[in-house]
Amino acid sequence: MVQSRLKKRLRETNIDSFRSYVAFVQSDAGSAERRMMISALTTNVSHFFREDHHFTFLTSELGRSLRDKISRRERIRVWSAGCSTGQEPYSIAMHMLSNFPQLKSADFRILATDIDPQVLATAREGRYKEHEVHSIPEALAKQFLQRNDDGAEYVVKPDISELIAFNELNLLRPWPMKHGFDAVFCRNVVIYFDLKTQETLWPRFLNALAPGGILFLGHSERIATPEDFGLSTIGKTTYRALAATH
Repeated sequence: MVQSRLKKRLRETNIDSFRSYVAFVQSDAGSAERRMMISALTTNVSHFFREDHHFTFLTSELGRSLRDKISRRERIRVWSAGCSTGQEPYSIAMHMLSNFPQLKSADFRILATDIDPQVLATAREGRYKEHEVHSIPEALAKQFLQRNDDGAEYVVKPDISELIAFNELNLLRPWPMKHGFDAVFCRNVVIYFDLKTQETLWPRFLNALAPGGILFLGHSERIATPEDFGLSTIGKTTYRALAATH
């Protein structure tokens, strides 16, 4: 799989062997190519409202807390870690605004990160083909999407896109964020990491959560002993921070 995905990069760089390509991307001269290599190797599968039970759970569990924070004008933050081409953070924004319209005037923002700069560029554009938006509930599609001039694509409206910051981030390196998140979505990402690497991430996610914050994982991802990492299971692949960490 690795070889098949990198063959095009070898052709583009006029390098004749994988051994030479590895040496190149490890050199100072290959720093730009390293980012191209990451884009070629990453798996980017996403669609709107994937595992939709998480969105319902988000607003039901955080409902009272969100109302209190809105009334007190406190910051509300959600992180989509491994956001791919943007469907997840846009889905979060649509769902939350449809349930809490007052968020439009609140201190509400979504951070969306991915290691792949190419999918982030797609996400920032917020443009999707008709077959890509079919899983968005009709009422939300009418409220938050508009067709472009030629009718071939749907574009996310500014009142959604302006709430989201798309940034490049490697989950295995230091995280620059300093404040706690009310919710973190890291779904269908850690499945690509070995168990040891996963277990280095759980305490980091705990530290990224505000007290009582919620962590959502993908349908095939589990934390075997969440209490060991300061988390409790509160739903299907859903965990809450047990205590204040800040």
